[in-house]
Amino acid sequence: MDFRLNVVLPLFAGVLVLVSASFAQQPAAARPTSASQSSSNQSSSAQHARKAVPGAESRLDAGSVSNGVYRNPGFGFTCKIPVGWVLRTQEMNAQKNEDAETDAGQAASEPAKGGRVLLAAFSRPPEARGEDVNSSILIAAESVEAYPGLKEAAQYFGPVSEVAKARGLELIEDPYELEIGTKTVVRGDFQRDVGTRVMRQSTLVILGHGYLVSLTFIGGTEDEVEELVQGLGFGAGAKTPAH
Repeated sequence: MDFRLNVVLPLFAGVLVLVSASFAQQPAAARPTSASQSSSNQSSSAQHARKAVPGAESRLDAGSVSNGVYRNPGFGFTCKIPVGWVLRTQEMNAQKNEDAETDAGQAASEPAKGGRVLLAAFSRPPEARGEDVNSSILIAAESVEAYPGLKEAAQYFGPVSEVAKARGLELIEDPYELEIGTKTVVRGDFQRDVGTRVMRQSTLVILGHGYLVSLTFIGGTEDEVEELVQGLGFGAGAKTPAH
């Protein structure tokens, strides 16, 4: 069955907009026309596959941040946030809700129940421009019930790759399984050349408790992204992340 993830994907695309906007040569409000068109088409296509899930967000464990660590007992993982990073989780959720309310393809009577940003962390405020990549961590969750046909985490990378390509990111290799602590996740790695610089991105996906959770790490080098991924822990290892 063909399906589109019309809420998670805007969250995924949204962090790419924020990171791209942090480059000095690109205006903060700029969005490539082709990417905007792609996202719009995906959202429109998704209307036929998506169904409302009443109370979905109320059952979702949003997790919390304490002492530089994001903890989510419901999904059984923790994620270390580098010292000095800024959080924009509430702002991204507010923007998601605003976009859903103004989306011409969204039925006025349909509540925006789909996805939620669990964590949005940046090495500098996303509105601040800079010469280097604004390293980022974005964790989002979406109810699997909203998308009939989604059975495996690997299926997520079909539509994700489309959005990534529209944003100038290329999939480096086919998604693969990776064991982190007690959990097996599916990982996809992307890269974007920006002049003499490179933006690296790794997205890890898990399914659990009726949700699809995507964990995206962005940095300027492969080593930087790997260091961010190493701050992720599942199971017993999630209780005491390395500092």
